[in-house]
Amino acid sequence: MSSVKVAENTDYSFVLCRMTEHDLLEVVEIEESSGLSRWGWDGYRGELDRPEAIMLVARSARPTRFAGPRVLGFVSARVAGEELHVNNIGIVEEARRLGIGSRLLGAAIERGRALGAKGAALEVRAGNAAAQALYARHGFAVVGRRRNYYRHPQEDALVMAADLTQQA
Repeated sequence: MSSVKVAENTDYSFVLCRMTEHDLLEVVEIEESSGLSRWGWDGYRGELDRPEAIMLVARSARPTRFAGPRVLGFVSARVAGEELHVNNIGIVEEARRLGIGSRLLGAAIERGRALGAKGAALEVRAGNAAAQALYARHGFAVVGRRRNYYRHPQEDALVMAADLTQQA
């Protein structure tokens, strides 16, 4: 995937790009500040070269009030068989609710389809209504629950799935 400009406004003009090793420190910072499942630097690094992995970042397109190039968000997903599994998606707190997560998720779904995925699945914290609403806008629906799936804090996960053959 080449860099594609997908949003423009004063503070948050960004491009979607493939994640690189140079992005990993910022990705891990977002992961830690967002309460996501812990993958850490080694976990994400291990995915970067896998052909079935979809590792994307939303990067500032030009200097903003942030210092230097900055990763505003990321998505980590993988296609296994005919299913896209969204592992983690996170956005820096000050850039949430600006459509960055939706663009990242949409790009991951598009890439998953190109790799042969006919369905998609993910887990989301039961108390994360904003994420659940984002996933619902992309065709995901709750199909199950995993008790005590998350730690720190302990919380159930909702399993959400989408039929990728019905959406375009």
